[in-house]
Amino acid sequence: MKTLFAAYRVTDLDRSLTFYTALGYVELGRVDTGGGSHLVILKFPGEPAASLELVHRPVDARVDVGSGFDHLAIQVDTLATTLERLADAGLEPGPVQHPGGPHGPKTSWLTDPDGYRIELVEWPPGHPEGITAADFA
Repeated sequence: MKTLFAAYRVTDLDRSLTFYTALGYVELGRVDTGGGSHLVILKFPGEPAASLELVHRPVDARVDVGSGFDHLAIQVDTLATTLERLADAGLEPGPVQHPGGPHGPKTSWLTDPDGYRIELVEWPPGHPEGITAADFA
């Protein structure tokens, strides 16, 4: 088994698509589920398959992010370049943080139009892709 993607309910599909495409996602496909509702499947250009689904159900009213969800983590190649690109696109990423100390990962936080939190992560040089058991050894 493997995780296919995370799905977020969104209040305003156009506003959310503007946000996520500015972040770097591209639309892989969409499904009209009737009654004005849509599923939009997104991925990053370098990914082989979908990684995020936006679920828009206008009849369900405004989305309120609950207290059980924390955040989506996205790996970036160079955090400074990513933050500059996002700011140029009108998004408001937070300051660079060093949660593992000066030799650990660099992070920055961003919030989407519905209040979902996104952590942008740049691994230190030599770190393998993603998080593995080696990170906890």
